[in-house]
Amino acid sequence: EVMQEIIDEGIPKEIEQQYQDNMKWIKEAGKHKMVVGSQARILYSDQRGRVALAVRFNQAISRGEMNGTIVISRDHHDVSGTDSPFRETSNIYDGSAVTADMAVQNCIGDAFRGATWVALHNGGGVGWGEVMNGGFGLVLDGSDGAEERARRMLNWDVSNGVARRAWSGNDNAQSTIKRAMEVDHKLKITVANKVENKKLIDQLKF
Repeated sequence: EVMQEIIDEGIPKEIEQQYQDNMKWIKEAGKHKMVVGSQARILYSDQRGRVALAVRFNQAISRGEMNGTIVISRDHHDVSGTDSPFRETSNIYDGSAVTADMAVQNCIGDAFRGATWVALHNGGGVGWGEVMNGGFGLVLDGSDGAEERARRMLNWDVSNGVARRAWSGNDNAQSTIKRAMEVDHKLKITVANKVENKKLIDQLKF
């Protein structure tokens, strides 16, 4: 119902298929064997979908539809969790792909916004010394505080990485962060100006 409500409210055509896939995944999740060591359920969604799902999970606990607590997290190789010029940030072309600012800011920002725990570590996927990862765990217990933390933290968790890529000139990230600012008027991101003369970029030496 959460995914369908967002579709009904209106989303860009390019991400509608992702929502349709997620709805199919959720409806059929019980049919499939879980394949992760933690026995967690995994799906991918954009910022709006992640926040909406977390809030709905928390409400389900509050209303007695689910018992106990829920822990949500994400793959550390996610939109703002990993800095590596060999993988996740390889689509950053302005020369800053070799810095580890995004993962560090993500970890610290999540902590300040209410994550239950955070992690900052090296390695993963491409080897030691080639990547920095930032991650989190967030406990949902049905309380108003948990819902507020989910809204604050998940919005930051995604926007941090999208903004990072937008600043590097990524067209998709720029359109995505502009949509995020339209939804959340408190979110203020400086939109990068494009270099019109491509030869300038080609002449840069790193």
